[in-house]
Amino acid sequence: MKILGIDTSAKAVSAAFCDVESGRILAHATICNNLTHSQTMLPMMEGMLHSAALDWSDADCFAVSTGPGSFTGLRIGICAVKGLAYALNRPCIAVSTLLGLAYNLRGLDGLVCPVMDARCQQVYTALFRIRGDNVERLSLDEALPLSLLAEKLSALQERVTLVGDGAELAKAGMALDRIVLAPPQLRIQSGVSVCFAALGLPHVSASELAPSYLRLPQAERELLARQQANK
Repeated sequence: MKILGIDTSAKAVSAAFCDVESGRILAHATICNNLTHSQTMLPMMEGMLHSAALDWSDADCFAVSTGPGSFTGLRIGICAVKGLAYALNRPCIAVSTLLGLAYNLRGLDGLVCPVMDARCQQVYTALFRIRGDNVERLSLDEALPLSLLAEKLSALQERVTLVGDGAELAKAGMALDRIVLAPPQLRIQSGVSVCFAALGLPHVSASELAPSYLRLPQAERELLARQQANK
């Protein structure tokens, strides 16, 4: 099965075209700069496919990180996949951003904790156990204060590898030697990981594809806070 996978959940935009059943990475591109994903994503993907002599229609399905992550970033990636799926009559696969990050370390053994900066001293996180090519989810995706994540990981007696754009932020609050950072080249979101994480997940139609934010946008949180204060 050939999957075109996209991640736009954080600062980096990443895409890959993989033959997941054979384990082949046919094309991969990542950009991490100060331009918006709406500026960089499609030109990057078109260049990637052209360089690999591939076409959008060569994909059997499209996979995309659906969250958690940047609200605007997620919408850009999901809307792109919806458009491609509608135009080419292909199914979609929704991939948790945190599961995709865990797949960055597939092939290693041990506990992996993806951490994404959710601002306001909060992070998006989950816990996974990796044994070779097997990635086992141990907890649901959730938004936590950094202090609570530190408590949870400090209570574990095993080595834990942090991955994601919030990994350094989380590590700064934990002095334990058994809490370690993934190498920089494996720490950010990857379209390749989205492709391989998608294998075995259910297919959905373009109309069913939706983001998973885990918490309300900041504007809605501020509105609720004002409403509570005025009661």
